[in-house]
Amino acid sequence: MDFSAVQNRQQAFIEERGWQDFQTPKNLVMALMVESAELQEIFQWLTPEESWQVRDKPGVLEHVGEEAADILLYLLHLCRQLNIDLEQAVNDKMQKNAVKYPLGSS
Repeated sequence: MDFSAVQNRQQAFIEERGWQDFQTPKNLVMALMVESAELQEIFQWLTPEESWQVRDKPGVLEHVGEEAADILLYLLHLCRQLNIDLEQAVNDKMQKNAVKYPLGSS
């Protein structure tokens, strides 16, 4: 996935609707958490086994995908607003995790 292309498309969507004033880091983090809670709600009362069965339920799986997309879109927009290169941040974090959790440590 080309994060930059998604961010550009998202920025155009926001500008076309005049929503720029609402795109503060605080608001984006709050919206991101709301979307995360909506994803959590889908799984809230499922057993571990039932949560795996979501893969076999097209309507529920579509809902999960929509909430996951909302989360990613808010995260990408937050990163754009704060000038965070998400791809670099992910690579840096994975390197830190490799040092923090070396092979054979668990």
